[in-house]
Amino acid sequence: MGIFVFLPLVLPLTAWPIARLAEQHLHPRTATRLLTGVAAVMALCSTVCLALVMVVGTAQLPGNPLPDGWSDPEVRAAVPYDEVVGKAAIPALCAVVAASARALWRHGRLRRRAHRALAGLPGTGVAVLPDDVPYAYALPGGRRDRVVVSTALLDRLRPAERRALFAHERAHLAARHHRFLLAVRLAALANPFLRPLRTAVAYAAERWADEAAARVVGDRRAVATAIGKAALVSRGTPVATLAGFAAPGPVPRRVAALLGPPPAVRTWPSLFTSVGLAAWAAAAGTAVSAMSSANAAVTMFLILRAATPL
Repeated sequence: MGIFVFLPLVLPLTAWPIARLAEQHLHPRTATRLLTGVAAVMALCSTVCLALVMVVGTAQLPGNPLPDGWSDPEVRAAVPYDEVVGKAAIPALCAVVAASARALWRHGRLRRRAHRALAGLPGTGVAVLPDDVPYAYALPGGRRDRVVVSTALLDRLRPAERRALFAHERAHLAARHHRFLLAVRLAALANPFLRPLRTAVAYAAERWADEAAARVVGDRRAVATAIGKAALVSRGTPVATLAGFAAPGPVPRRVAALLGPPPAVRTWPSLFTSVGLAAWAAAAGTAVSAMSSANAAVTMFLILRAATPL
């Protein structure tokens, strides 16, 4: 395997330029899908390679349950500096698995709790809760997707702004933005180098919903005003992987974007631009990461197979 086993651990750095430029130059829908795909593939590849390195480290420990042949010098020679990185990979992979499991458990628990809190209400697509705390968010799953909003927030918005709020949250539900947010959250837990992509996807998903709401309402300024008002008073969402009207983040940039013209819809940027170069660099990094992890996995499988007595 050689150095190829380590490449997927650092190749997410190639996606940092596109994480910054996509917010400014790509349509929010394109940016959300592109960055989520890059993050998911790179996180999977880095986890696979971390697991392969852990196999070498675990095989060196006395009393391990693995076959004795897996600790042979031929196996350890497949990983550079095997004595150090092999043992270091054990706690690292355990931390990744534990953090991902905790995030999934918390995500599911809070969603179930939110649905239970709405159990006694009519089964409509909008749940208005009498609450003095202003908030609004999209709650997927259960019997049906629902928009949850408090009376405190509705009281602060004009009729046109209320329509913008509901259109925004329905756009989150229709595009399944919670899946993108959960995917990049898990990816960032698997590899800390992917955290800039998580931040970029959270912003791009909100901008995607902003533009969808502007098309429905037909008034970009009303949507911008509603977002600004909600951001001043809202407490956000109960969990980071649920999309909300006034989610934490660069709200002034969202408002400024809505006060300008709609973004151009392009499936892929031109190579002869900064965002195009960044996108191709991220795509190349993703491809190299996939090939490196596949090469390392196949090589390790063949080595372990040869080292395992029949």
